[in-house]
Amino acid sequence: MRIACWQAACMPGVDRFLERLGAVAARAAAGGAELLVTPEMSVGGYPLRRDVLAEVAGGAAGAAVARIAREHGLAIVYGWPETASTGLHNSVRLIDRTGEALVSYRKAHLYRPAEPQFVPGSDGVVQATLGELRVGLLICYDVEFPEMVRAHALAGTELLVVPTALMTPWEFVARVLVPARAFESQLYVAYTNWIGRNEGVRFCGLTTVAAPDTGLVRVEEPREELLFAEIDPKVIAAARAATTYLADRRPELYGPVTER
Repeated sequence: MRIACWQAACMPGVDRFLERLGAVAARAAAGGAELLVTPEMSVGGYPLRRDVLAEVAGGAAGAAVARIAREHGLAIVYGWPETASTGLHNSVRLIDRTGEALVSYRKAHLYRPAEPQFVPGSDGVVQATLGELRVGLLICYDVEFPEMVRAHALAGTELLVVPTALMTPWEFVARVLVPARAFESQLYVAYTNWIGRNEGVRFCGLTTVAAPDTGLVRVEEPREELLFAEIDPKVIAAARAATTYLADRRPELYGPVTER
């Protein structure tokens, strides 16, 4: 599967985002992508502005994204502030090429300095089948917890999509941790970030698609760009055959990891 990750300048305004998303989706589809990934909280921007209205899953903004997916015939991952009976969540959703919502995920590990208004999600592995590929969802800070990524690998996730809002001076997360997660858990990680400044935050870009065999593609420059990458299940199978991390695990020794 060919995917496209949109490293976007963070700009306020839901209508403005949807207009830009339509243009980017057209470019992604023309480039042969079957999936377009946007940054964390792509609807309205990150961090959450007071004038951006939260909505339920499948609300007005979600319906607009679904129309864009249908129009251009590609799946889209987007993020938004979700209002629910459990509170306000930092959420992400996978829409397929027909505009159908396949799955939603609520960020489980909140970066407290920037996210005091959100309630953490309580789901672990959230995934869906897209074509013949098993796609899982995490958000930003979640990927910095190796247990979360390993849980996805054990559940069969092949492509882990991670919309993010990584800011300076934490560039090492994109440069070091994301490729390490892909290698140690033997799956692809698509880590898609903002650039520019918003609400006093400076984003560092470095959108990366890391493969389980140490291969990667990355946007090195802090500019808007559509990063294309090929996701090949054969690479996953070869990596798991060459480095047998998953088969060699000894879960009976790891009790304290989950007991504390």
